[in-house]
Amino acid sequence: MNIEGKTALLVVDFQGGPLTGADPVYAKDQLGKAITMVDACRAKGVPVIWVQEVHKPHLIDIGRELDGSEGPHCIEGEPSTSLAHGLTPLPEEFHIRKRRYSSFFGTELDIVLRAYDVDSLIMIGGFTDICILYTSVDAHQRDLFINVVTDVVSGSSQQAHDDALKMVHYLQHKSLVTSDEVGAWLTTV
Repeated sequence: MNIEGKTALLVVDFQGGPLTGADPVYAKDQLGKAITMVDACRAKGVPVIWVQEVHKPHLIDIGRELDGSEGPHCIEGEPSTSLAHGLTPLPEEFHIRKRRYSSFFGTELDIVLRAYDVDSLIMIGGFTDICILYTSVDAHQRDLFINVVTDVVSGSSQQAHDDALKMVHYLQHKSLVTSDEVGAWLTTV
């Protein structure tokens, strides 16, 4: 793992409401692993920070995101925009709403991480090739250690997921971890 100093769990866009329908973004085992990881971090005093992409229905805040492959998404009030069923921030935890792919861009995340004196991030959520990747790059540029939990992130496709993990690994060679490795680390905290 790529853990140095104080660590926080960053739950990035783990959205989608109940995992129903023909093509849920997250597999049920990923949701279970996410819930377990959040609970374990809370039990050990590791800060849990929530990030959720949300756009107004009129889309004035979506910017250039519609120029690519994505259509309108993460619309305020739609069930698919809510956090995944079973993942709920506690009142004392930070819940950051963002309008762009990076969790840092135009948000208070940097201030929150500095307040916690965080050096290392553990990241779960999605999409690996979009928001996880962009957040990883911005975290790297802020000299934070990155830990992307490979079995608790999903990409827009398997190929995109795999390519994004290669890019994150390029930034920091110890950046790809599993939920089992995070669980083992949490036993030492």
